[in-house]
Amino acid sequence: MTYIAQQPKEQIIEDYARYVNPGRVEVYRQMGVDFVPGRREGVWLWDVDGSRRLLNCRTSGGVFNLGHRPPRVVEAVKRALDELDVGDHMLMSEMRAVLAKRLAELTPGDIQYTTFSPGGAEAIDVAIKLARGYTRRPKVISVRKGYHGHTGFALAAGEDVFRSKFGPMPPGFLKVPFGDADALERVVDEETAAVIIETIPATAGILIPPDDYYPRVRALCDRAGAVLILDEVQAGLGRTGRMWAIEEWGVVPDVLVIGKGLSGGVYPMSATCHRPHLDRFFQENPFIHLSSFGGAALGCVASLAMLDQITEPGFLEHVRAMGKRFAAGFADLKARHPIVAEVRQRGLMIGFELCDDRLGPLMTMALGANGVLAVFADFRPSTIQILPPLIIQPDEVDYVLSALDRSCEMLSQMDLDALPELLLPLTL
Repeated sequence: MTYIAQQPKEQIIEDYARYVNPGRVEVYRQMGVDFVPGRREGVWLWDVDGSRRLLNCRTSGGVFNLGHRPPRVVEAVKRALDELDVGDHMLMSEMRAVLAKRLAELTPGDIQYTTFSPGGAEAIDVAIKLARGYTRRPKVISVRKGYHGHTGFALAAGEDVFRSKFGPMPPGFLKVPFGDADALERVVDEETAAVIIETIPATAGILIPPDDYYPRVRALCDRAGAVLILDEVQAGLGRTGRMWAIEEWGVVPDVLVIGKGLSGGVYPMSATCHRPHLDRFFQENPFIHLSSFGGAALGCVASLAMLDQITEPGFLEHVRAMGKRFAAGFADLKARHPIVAEVRQRGLMIGFELCDDRLGPLMTMALGANGVLAVFADFRPSTIQILPPLIIQPDEVDYVLSALDRSCEMLSQMDLDALPELLLPLTL
């Protein structure tokens, strides 16, 4: 039995509109997007009707760090299905213990304990609950244009564009500009439970902070007794050419949140990893947070197989080498195409900045026409997020660069003022 193309593509789109999300289908239609993923393998996605393929530089924000259906992860989960299931979240779990121990070995500093969740937003909720429970304080400080997910506390820590239609948010949340330690210093005080930041904010356009930013943030949290939470759901697990993006700044957070790539692209997994002193709250309240599918046994198997691959000798060196190959190509593109404003990059976490917000959606469409899936940053639409699988090879890097070259040429010939206003989706 095949699970792909059981129905004609037109019927799939009609059923999606009728039974899943008609509004999203309408947005895609207005943008001329009718791609329905079918076959998937490595860095490639094929349309369900087999008419074209795209090199995936979206990777669902890093879910597909190892590409689609990575053989080692898939085989590990297949074997596990002969013995395991999701497990009972209330009971002790061998696989959960094995994965938590592995994460304790790999995470920065003295981070030791892990609480598992199915998705990144829930993992952020756990982090904020832990910070408030441990400190018994209300205030949570995040950064403007940050993105932490769509549930509860995660939504409250994010941007108003996602929050405004849901009425009052939980109180005690405020925002400061990313990268501005002086602004943070003005609001961190004895009422602050936590400071939460994406190490490299992706939805804001792949922003890189000043060199002294994270050391100063760490010092401010220490001085106030606040918990430093770093969200590496997108930036972690090798994306920047380091295991954790924060390693560049030599700072150890109190809580590290990881997800997306932890799944191996096969089974939903996220983790809230914290230092020993914070665990006093969970020891006093061992059943204060429950998640039916957090740390499912099958998911732990997928995560362990993924970690085995990205910790192999040479893996991170490969990520850095492919990042350098991209960087050389970007320099050439910037020199030849005036619409390219700048490139912000760490490893294979790349923000390709164009000179006009209107160019982002147009570039997304142009890249699609040229065989690459990449989208603009929701909170900075002039920036194209380029997040290829970490297994990308030199010829595939060149393929993306060639597609960018052709797409820049296409956009350079357009009269933006003559184009109709585009309907910009919040999330692609």
